[in-house]
Amino acid sequence: MSSAKRSGTQQPGSHVADSHDLIRVHGARENNLKDVSIDLPKRRLTVFTGVSGSGKSSLVFNTIAAESQRLINETYSAFVQGFMPTLARPEVDVLDGLTTAIIVDQQRMGADPRSTVGTATDVNAMLRILFSRLGDPHIGPPSAYSFNTASVRASGAITVERGNKKAVKATFQRTGGMCTNCEGRGTVSDIDLTQLYDDSKSLAEGAFTIPGWKSDSQWTVQVYAQSGFVDPDKPIRDYTDRELRDFLYGEAVKVKVNGVNLTYEGLIPKIQKSFLSKDKEAMQPHIRAFVERAVTFTTCPECEGTRLSEGARSSRIGKISIADACAMEIRDLADWVRELAEPSVAPLLTALRDTLDSFVEIGLGYLSLDRPAGTLSGGEAQRVKMIRHLGSSLTDTTYVFDEPTVGLHPHDIQRMNDLLLRLRDKGNTVLVVEHKPEAIAIADHVVDLGPGAGTQGGTVCFEGTVAQLRASDTVTGRHLDDRAALKESVREPTGALEIRDARTHNLQGVDVDVPLGVLCVVTGVAGSGKSSLIHGSVPAGADVVSVDQSPIKGSRRSNPATYTGLLDPIRKAFAKANGVKPALFSANSEGACPTCNGAGVIYTDLAMMAGVATPCEDCEGKRFQPAVLEYRFGGRDISEVLAMSVDRAEEFFGAGEARTPAAHKILERLSDVGLGYLTLGQPLTTLSGGERQRLKLATHMGEKGGVYVLDEPTTGLHLADVEQLLGLLDRLVDAGKSVIVIEHHQAVMAHADWIIDLGPGAGHDGGRIVFEGTPADLVADCSTLTGEHLAAYVGA
Repeated sequence: MSSAKRSGTQQPGSHVADSHDLIRVHGARENNLKDVSIDLPKRRLTVFTGVSGSGKSSLVFNTIAAESQRLINETYSAFVQGFMPTLARPEVDVLDGLTTAIIVDQQRMGADPRSTVGTATDVNAMLRILFSRLGDPHIGPPSAYSFNTASVRASGAITVERGNKKAVKATFQRTGGMCTNCEGRGTVSDIDLTQLYDDSKSLAEGAFTIPGWKSDSQWTVQVYAQSGFVDPDKPIRDYTDRELRDFLYGEAVKVKVNGVNLTYEGLIPKIQKSFLSKDKEAMQPHIRAFVERAVTFTTCPECEGTRLSEGARSSRIGKISIADACAMEIRDLADWVRELAEPSVAPLLTALRDTLDSFVEIGLGYLSLDRPAGTLSGGEAQRVKMIRHLGSSLTDTTYVFDEPTVGLHPHDIQRMNDLLLRLRDKGNTVLVVEHKPEAIAIADHVVDLGPGAGTQGGTVCFEGTVAQLRASDTVTGRHLDDRAALKESVREPTGALEIRDARTHNLQGVDVDVPLGVLCVVTGVAGSGKSSLIHGSVPAGADVVSVDQSPIKGSRRSNPATYTGLLDPIRKAFAKANGVKPALFSANSEGACPTCNGAGVIYTDLAMMAGVATPCEDCEGKRFQPAVLEYRFGGRDISEVLAMSVDRAEEFFGAGEARTPAAHKILERLSDVGLGYLTLGQPLTTLSGGERQRLKLATHMGEKGGVYVLDEPTTGLHLADVEQLLGLLDRLVDAGKSVIVIEHHQAVMAHADWIIDLGPGAGHDGGRIVFEGTPADLVADCSTLTGEHLAAYVGA
């Protein structure tokens, strides 16, 4: 139980209201938690740690924060609740002493093309008001400066029902700031016709180069050939203007092909409906490759990428338009706003200055307001969400953070620590899920979950102070002071990847040779240009496997077996052994239980009340029809196989009558990345962020490529797991691969063969190479921020 002092009894002279200084959790069983009971001190900074998958997020987010949000939602009327997401009550016996929870997680911001840093933080709204008051020439209200608002004009007769009805003429006009050419997106898309067909051939000769359109007997091709709009035997380059217009842009009409009525429409709208309206990530690899080739996005020529109309760009304060202001780095914009002195908008300027200063204070001064929100990393998105809370007057609130130091250089972590302590000192309860020793060190109270991951975790191994954690015999306690040593010898490169005059984003004409055949770490402060250099200059291609931080797609029907492709060889093995179809062994196909449709649970929607999920009575949660479970392979049915852990399945498919080399190979990769404890059928929606990143890495390890590009693979990894990751990187290099890692973790830096350090600062203060060489040279040189922190880390 907690070492925090209980305050159930009233002290002499104190008020009974002051006795509620604990958040009490009893009997928490969410996901892998095993009846966890714990008391957490309020108005303190509590850090939750433990290996990835030990149950930290299940306790903090899925239990404490989820119940707080559910209880707040219940205070609204039933009518309002009908419009809100329904939240189920967590699996817990007692939750007492909760306060309002504000969750600041790492969920990526929406990738809507019209969402920017400015719109996501309301800074754009304040700028629009400022320009509508002070802009010269004055072009209209704040909406006239908004790239999300189109100009509208209308006129006509309207009926006024007041006493005697009468029709009156009315006009309506709204001035918006949206560029009409790109509709506020900043870019326009164009289809490369050379990727759709070979214009030297006729349709009869197979001119189409679109995937699946090459067969003469294919219905889509026949529609064009027999439509009557074009000559199927004439090369496309010889079409008349009318034929080409009908071929490319013809409107949908009915035509008869081989006696069947079909719809003919121009090639461009056909491609837009068939390919461009679908989620690119859900496409088959060859289709996705075609779309990426065929569709080009270019900066809008009319607004030059600003998204704004000519009128909005013409209105200025001094020499600065709203487009110029949004394109500035936020720290420069903050200085410009500070120079404005206009009494009529003084309160607005104060609020705008405070918000912009918060960006700088939190380490995001290098961003610009026009940066698309979807391009922010998980760590940047989390810090952007923090902006609105820094100046908040709320107290006695529970703030919940998910690894706030993700994506931060050691130099920036101290600044983040100061912000967390500031929130606590205002009288708030701060709960942080974290792995970094520097962040754990500032905790008032530490809760260590484990001892292992998955079914081996879910219990509280320790709670107390940081000093007590160091003295404890838990996995975290033992590894808290771990320091990786510099390697005695480094590998020699077998070649180099030449990057010349790189200018993506803030890069300032960078020339660098990235060594191949070694472990190369690219580092630097947040915003120095690491991702711009590597992802912008080393695109994923035939020989490059890129594992970035984008979230993996998957519903509650998806699991590690389906995501990695493991289920395919398993289904085929079951089908071959029993002489039936492979589709029977899929819970998403013919083998699914008809009652629950293969979900394993029945979801009951209770309208404005929380929905209820109950195990399916027919299949008892196994997801398959009873007849399918009669079929066995190696003495196990398909549901028993999906209930196995990766380690157990690796043994099962590795030898004996169940030996399946194709499945065993995938399971080995899952084990290599430290996911041996996961069960094959565990829904992807229940995996932690670190588990998802490593699942993606295991999947990509099966691809054939000579160069691996990894973007912060230590995200979500416990101190004890980093050592295993380093072993995996070594095995990749020893197997003849080149590994390029974008990373801030000092243990990975110390283990590198070569380091490329960007900086010296962020934004326009970065974008240059400040060091190239071995880790030992960097420590000896000690001239950069990275060098200083690495030297302190290895004790040099």
